[in-house]
Amino acid sequence: MEAVEVLTPEVGTRPACVAMGIPPATVYRHRARRNEPSSPSRRRPSPGRALVSQERQEVLDVLHSEEFMDQAPQEVYAALLDQGRYLCSLRTMYRLLEANQEVRERRDQLRHPSYAKPELLAAAPNQVWSWDITKLLGPVKWTYFYLYVILDIFSRYVVGWMVASREMAALAHKLIQGTLEKQNIQPGQLTIHADRGPSMKSKPVALLLSDLGVTKTHSRPHSSDDNPYSEAQFKTLKYRPDFPERFGSLEDARAFCQEFFAWYNLDHYHSGIGLMTPRVVHDGLAQEVFRAREKVLLAAYEKHPERFVRKVPVPLALPKAAWINPPKPAMENENLLH
Repeated sequence: MEAVEVLTPEVGTRPACVAMGIPPATVYRHRARRNEPSSPSRRRPSPGRALVSQERQEVLDVLHSEEFMDQAPQEVYAALLDQGRYLCSLRTMYRLLEANQEVRERRDQLRHPSYAKPELLAAAPNQVWSWDITKLLGPVKWTYFYLYVILDIFSRYVVGWMVASREMAALAHKLIQGTLEKQNIQPGQLTIHADRGPSMKSKPVALLLSDLGVTKTHSRPHSSDDNPYSEAQFKTLKYRPDFPERFGSLEDARAFCQEFFAWYNLDHYHSGIGLMTPRVVHDGLAQEVFRAREKVLLAAYEKHPERFVRKVPVPLALPKAAWINPPKPAMENENLLH
C-alpha cells in the first residue's frame, strides 16, 4: 500500500495499482478510512449476568487458597459443588485466571508466609525437648521401619523412643503422651520442638500438647539447622560400628535400638555436656561427678606437678545452657545495621 502512495504522484493511482498488483478499490477504501474523523471508542457495556468486582475477587481467593492452589479449575469447580457452593461457571474461572495471567501453577505466584527463626533456651533438663523421625532400612529394597526419638536438649538424654512399621500421628501422640507422663511434666514447664513433618504438625499431637500446657515450635522449611540436636543424635546412631546396613525385621530394629539407647543414655560420654553421660546430667548428678573428677585431677597434679606446666588441671566445664539458634550478640546486630 505504501508503494502505491509513492508512485501515485508520478503515474496516477490506477497505473500505480496495476503496476503493484493491488485493486484500486482497496486503495480508495484505505484512503477513505484514513481521512475519516476519529471518533471516541465506545466501551462495551458489561452484561447484566457478569460477576461484580467483589464476586470476582472471591473466586480468585478460593483459587489461591491452601485447599485449592494445586488443583486445576475443573477440580475446584467440582469440589465446590460437592460442598454445596457455586461461585461461577468453569469457563469464568479460566477467564479470571487468564485476566490475571495465572493460567499456570498458582503456588508460585503466592506470597509465602515468612517463618520466624526459633530461638529456644534450656537452662535445665525437661525445659526443651526435640523430637524427630528417621527411617531404618528394612530387609529388602523400599522397605523401612520408622524410629521416633524424643531428646532433652540440655542433658542430651533420650526421654522417649519407639520403632514402628509406619509413620502415623496416632503413634506420635501415644509416644509423646507416655513420655510426658513418665517425666512428670507439669503445665507451662516444657517446649517441644520439631520439624514440619506430617506427624509433627498433626492435629492430634497439637491438641495433646495444648491440653497438657506444653508449648510446641517448628523448624523453618528447608532449615535442618533448626533441629540440630535430633540430627546429631541420629548421626551418632547411624555411625555406630555395629549399625547394620539393613534390619531383618521390626523386632531386630527394636532390639538394636533397645541396646543403643541404653548405651547412649548411661555410658556415652557426650562432648557437648562436659564429657558427662546424658543420664548423669538429666538426673542432676553432674556437679557431684564434676567434684569427684576435680579431686582425681588435683591428686594427679600433687603427685607430679612438673607434668602440668601451666596450672592445676580441671575437668571440662559443665553445661549452663543449651540453645536452638542463640540470638546474635548485640555488637554483631549493631554492625549489621551500619
